[in-house]
Amino acid sequence: MKQARELGRFLRSRRSHVTPEAAGVSALGRRRVPGLRREEVAGLAGVSTVYYTRLEQGRATNPSDAVLDALARVLRLDATERAHLHDLAHPPQRRPTESPHPAAQRVRADVRRLLAAVGAVPAYVLDPGMDVLAANALALALVPGLTGAPAGGPNIARHIFLDASARSLYPQWDQLARQTIGYLRFSAARHAHHSPLGHLVAELSAHSPEFRILWAAQDVQEKTYGTKSFNHPLAGRFDLAYETLSLPGDEGQSLVVFTAVDGTAESALKRLGDSPVACPRR
Repeated sequence: MKQARELGRFLRSRRSHVTPEAAGVSALGRRRVPGLRREEVAGLAGVSTVYYTRLEQGRATNPSDAVLDALARVLRLDATERAHLHDLAHPPQRRPTESPHPAAQRVRADVRRLLAAVGAVPAYVLDPGMDVLAANALALALVPGLTGAPAGGPNIARHIFLDASARSLYPQWDQLARQTIGYLRFSAARHAHHSPLGHLVAELSAHSPEFRILWAAQDVQEKTYGTKSFNHPLAGRFDLAYETLSLPGDEGQSLVVFTAVDGTAESALKRLGDSPVACPRR
């Protein structure tokens, strides 16, 4: 039922973003809601208004793929939003042997060796809730919040929203915050039985007003690749490209690797590599 309610909230949020003009329906008369009306979405998708209303209210379960695809078309969802819609409607089932309170995930020894081998660039391993399961020395130097993490352990989302130093470390903090929440929403539906993720959302909602506002927007984003800006206290201002690589068979773990985009970033990474955090014995 929780996933059904989340599905309804997501549909309502996406409906509010589609204008009548974009959907090709008449906008004549006074409209009490932003975006499309329920009956307009239902008509364009070829379902009854009663059934669509039940979907938005979280009272209809197991909609068909054909219905979901029709709604995705009417609501003009992108590929990530479409995948999220299907994840909410058809959440993964917990295996009979799977505990509702999973033990802490472990990173394979081979993956740890890989982290050390790419020591010339920052890299770390994340679980579905953005817990940092392992990181090489340069990643710890790049993100000071990983070594001084508060109770709960190092977590990228917790660092961004609850670590005061993150506001100065990331010049584009607002954009990064939206991307982080978008990924958490996407991951929460794809890994519906990952209970630590639910606890993290509750913690951030309780302690961060910005998180509560952005979480309510229902935006989703898959963590793939991009560029992140830094304003580091030791290395100055620079940009790094990042790639997110899934680790098949490792319970939703992903490897995030940063690389320099120009000479300024290369110099910054060299300074970080020579820092006490990256080279504690010097």
